[in-house]
Amino acid sequence: MAERSLGEWLAYLEQLHPSAIDMGLERSQQVAARLGLGRPAARVITVTGTNGKGSTCAFLAALLADRELKVGVYSSPHLLRYNERVQIEGREVSDAELCEAFSAVEAARGDISLTYFEMGTLAAFWLFERSGLDAVVLEVGLGGRLDAVNLIDADLSLVTSIGLDHAEWLGNTRESVAVEKAGILRAGRPALCGDPLPPQPLLDKVAELGCPFYGRGQQYDLQIGSDDWSWRGVDNQGEAVELLSLPLLDLPMENAALALQAFVLMDLPRDAGRIAWALKQTRVTGRLDRRRVQWQGRDIHLLLDVGHNAHAAEYLARRLATQPLAGKRLAVFGLLADKDLHGVIAPLLPAIQSWAVAPLPTPRSRPVTELQQTLQNLGALVASYGSVAAALQAQCVQADAEDEILVFGSFYSVAEALEWMARHAPEDAANGFAG
Repeated sequence: MAERSLGEWLAYLEQLHPSAIDMGLERSQQVAARLGLGRPAARVITVTGTNGKGSTCAFLAALLADRELKVGVYSSPHLLRYNERVQIEGREVSDAELCEAFSAVEAARGDISLTYFEMGTLAAFWLFERSGLDAVVLEVGLGGRLDAVNLIDADLSLVTSIGLDHAEWLGNTRESVAVEKAGILRAGRPALCGDPLPPQPLLDKVAELGCPFYGRGQQYDLQIGSDDWSWRGVDNQGEAVELLSLPLLDLPMENAALALQAFVLMDLPRDAGRIAWALKQTRVTGRLDRRRVQWQGRDIHLLLDVGHNAHAAEYLARRLATQPLAGKRLAVFGLLADKDLHGVIAPLLPAIQSWAVAPLPTPRSRPVTELQQTLQNLGALVASYGSVAAALQAQCVQADAEDEILVFGSFYSVAEALEWMARHAPEDAANGFAG
């Protein structure tokens, strides 16, 4: 058989299992054993949560890399290239590396059916283990307890936040979600939580497993000022640690604070200046991601955010409230059908003067007529378009120099915007120029 390209492998993986999501660890455990997989690195940090996983992983990876550790990061979903999901020492792995890993997993699985995510997770672990890494940071795909990432016993388990999303899999209460998130905890190993009000099931699991617990507002906390922010926490000996006058960040400082608490527990050398630099340099495409592009001879200001549930929308609204504009804020918005439409748009209504809504390029998209009607019923100025790209271009036409266009609602929304930028403002899009 001719060797498959990465695109051919991904198309094959999409039809390999009867359902896209099939929660459980048994299939992956069997294939991992056949592959002879051990630990992917000396240190393993697993991160789950309703929101904030991506930036927390990025902050952690930056802090560890600054100490000259060889770091791998596994995340999902991707925006433009599958390669984004597997990073080794700050670079996306190549098509050839992924194809080799998929081939190894395929040879080992035999008649065991694996989902797209399970195949990808095992491939990532296979690549990490062969790379001689000092640490890996693993982002849970869905939930925690039954997610394929949970095959590996984490040295540190982080829960960023607990809100409502994926109710068909995780339940429709914070308590039921907490049960699933707590599944990544391991007996006697540190458990960290960035949610200031963790539901009782999480705390119960911490007590049951005897995990040293580090909670925001208790063992660690942050204070955000107008010009800087500060952090306090404890090291693995229980000694107080403080970092003062840290530079403000574009990404959520709450997630930086959680990553900092994990970092100081790892008993690595600490230098306040280097920590501040590593955090300030951290970027995550599509998360509070400001861009300025040249379009038809004019500066266009964009803010890209993949937020797609009520919890993320509330956070985004709070951040926007601290950043008033001289001009207007225009939105480009699409949403999946299984998301809480009212919960996503309600917090942002006061911040947005004009909405352009569009369908997403997936059968799971919420109909654009429903988006438009719901916003009109809430008194919003709204127009509908056939695609996110068309909606973005329409907002660019009406945007003045002091306006900002917010693209949000889904990874699909941001991915289409990035593709549009690559076509119409290729230099700025490639450089990720932030204004």
